Amino acid sequence: MIPAPSSTSEPVIAAPPGAAIGTEPDVFTEIYQEHTNIAILQRDLSAEIATAATNLLSSKASSSNALIATPDNAIDVLSDEFGISDTALALFQDVADLVDMFCCLLGTEQAGIRLTKIDRAMCPRFHVDKVPCRLVTTYFGPGSEWVEHKNVNREKLGAGNGGLPDEESGLLTDLNHIQKLNGGDAALLKGERWIGNEGSGLVHRSPKVPQHTQRLLLTLDMVQ
Repeated sequence: MIPAPSSTSEPVIAAPPGAAIGTEPDVFTEIYQEHTNIAILQRDLSAEIATAATNLLSSKASSSNALIATPDNAIDVLSDEFGISDTALALFQDVADLVDMFCCLLGTEQAGIRLTKIDRAMCPRFHVDKVPCRLVTTYFGPGSEWVEHKNVNREKLGAGNGGLPDEESGLLTDLNHIQKLNGGDAALLKGERWIGNEGSGLVHRSPKVPQHTQRLLLTLDMVQ
């Protein structure tokens, strides 16, 4: 059972139904509201973090591993995997800060980290995650796309699409309902295994990556 915080705060920015949007980290507590499927922390990355992300993309360092880390050792775990440099520290510190918020909010001591270079849409079809909750943020490139629960015909997810693209399968009631995270935004996505959210996990997908470019994506997952 995921423990609920003692209190929650109202989102400070107008948001569509099912979403909470704010510029302060306490917006993440809104994920505990029954009808909130995504909580978005809007933020602008510092120049140091942006430079570190660009440098990592241009380096040969890469990882396809799911790294396990606590808030206290996240920087060391990332440094061991990718190598350490003065510019990388700003990026690794930001990841560690997100791990700290994620673990504190969800009552877990450690998180599964994936910091991945992507040159194509990793999950190009709309789908739901079979997890309680996942944090995503894009350090470089376009952000993830998502759709409100009420604007999706969930029977068209997966094999229900009949082999047709999402835009043609009847999954979406209106293509204008597709929402997009901004680069740098950190979002908590409520999944199918969040207690009481079965059949209502956030529907989302990876964005298209422009040709000859890359995307740097971070995901955090709970570790049982």
